[in-house]
Formats: sequence, C-alpha cells, structure tokens
Amino acid sequence: MGRSIEMPFWRAITVYRVASLAYAALVLAGAGGYQRPVIGWLVIGVMALWTAATAFAYSVARSRTLLVIDMLVTLGCLLASPYVQGADAGPAGVMPVPATWIGGPVLAWAVYGGRRAGVLAAVLLSVADLWLRGARGFDLSVPLNGAVLLILAGAVVGHVARLTEQAEERLQRAVELEAAGRERQRLARGIHDSVLQVLALVQRRGLEIGGEAAELGRLAGEQEAALREMVRGEPVVPGYEGAGLVDVGALLRRHGSTAVTVSTPATPVLLPAGRAREVAAAVGAALDNVRRHCGEDTRAWVLAEEGPGSVTVTIRDDGPGIPAGRLAEAEAEGRLGVAQSIRGRVAGLGGTACFISVPGQGTEVELTVPTAG
Repeated sequence: MGRSIEMPFWRAITVYRVASLAYAALVLAGAGGYQRPVIGWLVIGVMALWTAATAFAYSVARSRTLLVIDMLVTLGCLLASPYVQGADAGPAGVMPVPATWIGGPVLAWAVYGGRRAGVLAAVLLSVADLWLRGARGFDLSVPLNGAVLLILAGAVVGHVARLTEQAEERLQRAVELEAAGRERQRLARGIHDSVLQVLALVQRRGLEIGGEAAELGRLAGEQEAALREMVRGEPVVPGYEGAGLVDVGALLRRHGSTAVTVSTPATPVLLPAGRAREVAAAVGAALDNVRRHCGEDTRAWVLAEEGPGSVTVTIRDDGPGIPAGRLAEAEAEGRLGVAQSIRGRVAGLGGTACFISVPGQGTEVELTVPTAG
C-alpha cells in the first residue's frame, strides 16, 4: 500500500492501542475481581511499552516479522491474565487485562495483508481468549460476542484498506495519464509547427516538380501521415507496464500511413508485452508483403478486435491476390517470409493465422492470438 494513504491507518491503530491501554488501566484500577493486581500492573507496563514501540516501528517500516512479534507479545499478555485474575475468574466472567487491547495486532494484520490476514489474526486471538475464559478449556456457554466482533473488525478493516489502496493506485494512474497527455499535446504543437509542415512542403513541391522528386514527395507524405497518426494516438496508460501489459493497439497504429489505415478499439487492447510485440511484428511482416508484392499504390487496412480470451487482427489489401498454391510453393522453395514471420510467430503464441485470397480481389490475413499463454 502506498505510504501516503497507508499512514492514517497506522496512526489510527496507534490511537486505538492507546485508548485500549487506558481502558485496561482503568478496569484494573477498579480491582474488579482481580486477585493479583500487582502482576496486572506489570502486564499493563508491558502493554504500554509495546504500544510505544509499535507506534514508532509501524511509522518507520512494516514487515511480517514485526507483525509476528506483535502477535506474540499480545498473546503473552493475554495468557498472563489468569495469574492476575485467579483460577475461577474466567468462568466468572472477569475480563482479561488486555481484553480490548488485543484488537491492535488484528487491525495491523488487516491493514498489512488484507481481509484474510485480518481474519486469521482475529481467529487466533479469539481462540486464545475463549480458551482462557473457559478456564483453560473450551466452554460452549462462554459468550462469543467478543470473538465475532474481533473477526468482523479484521475482515472489514482489511477490506477497506485494500479498497483504499486500489483507489489510490487509480488516482495515481489518472494523474500520470493527465500529465502524459499534457506533455504529448506540447510535443504535438511543436511537431506540427516544424516537422509536419516541412514534410507537407516536401510532398507538395515533389509532386509539382515530378520525376524522382515526385517519389521523394510521396515518401515524405507517407512519413507525414505516420507522424500525424502517432501524434493523434492516445498516450500509453501508466500502470500497465508494471503488470507486464502493453496496448497492442498503440503498437499497430504505428503502421498507419497514407496507404495503410489502422482501426483499433477506443479502449486499450492489452496483451503481455512479449505477445503484443510478436503480434505487431507479424502484422508488420504482412504489410511488408503487401508493399513488396502488390506495389506501392496498394491500399491496406488493419483492424484489431478484442474477444473473450483472444485478440484478432485482420489485415486486408486491394492487391491482385495470391494465386492458389503460391504460399506452399514459396515455402517449398525456402522462402519462409509467410511461414516464419507470420504463421510461425502466431503459432508460437498458440494462435492461428488464416489467409483468404481471391485473384483480382485482394488478400485477407486473420491473426487470432489468445490473451494468455
């Protein structure tokens, strides 16, 4: 849990410990059924020292070792209660010295480890408390209200702590995304005022001059379109990198140009980083084949879709199509562009690559990849 949102929880636990300690001291001062109050004050002293120690320790660092020691100290104070109360005090309903103070480690475990950790700590302390109240044995007539409340406190506080952590993470991602968006807009303005205008001028003048300059102008136009697509694209959403996820749509949009139209969902299409890069590389290989075999004027369209448990990318062109049996012949001749760069990549991810081609009507390649290995 982030330190900024975590500290109020630990401060609240310290306040609870201090209040519980004061209550235990007041009860002991009233000598309500305690046969050995002097030992009781020694237990109160241990509780006070440990309250001060945890107030400092939890403000500096939290660890599982510290939480285990916290639990052991609390159990020790609880198990010392029979020597303060006397042999028959438990069945008589006399409250153990650290009766409410034992909630401290339960709350600490809940904040540190969530619902399950809080409930487990509450169950352990509740079992010890019920064992003592039943004169070191389990008596079903002993009221279970305190144990139930302790378990509910561990569950609720752990749940709230995790919800708060998730809310802080979402807020942090939103702040980072807003900052990335502002920076992207600043860079986009600079690019628009310089690089894009120069590329547009080169394209226009190249077409006017003709000849080899026209080819230069055409290339400048493609780079201008690709750069505009990159500038228009959404910034990468922070937070996914830590989980090893990448928006495959952002990788595919880099292939956009005057000859290639890329369409992706409005929301990120998330894949593990390695799988996303392999999918983008397979799409790039398919587009290279279009340029190499169909000519520079051939149009291509890339469509990415996300389904349940899989991502499908379709590459379609308006070229002359692939003659029947040509892919098998190319593979037999050792030309493995399609077999390795496209089919091999997708098969390695556990997916499928389907080629549909009609002579004179273009080719369609459909790549389907599962979202998990």
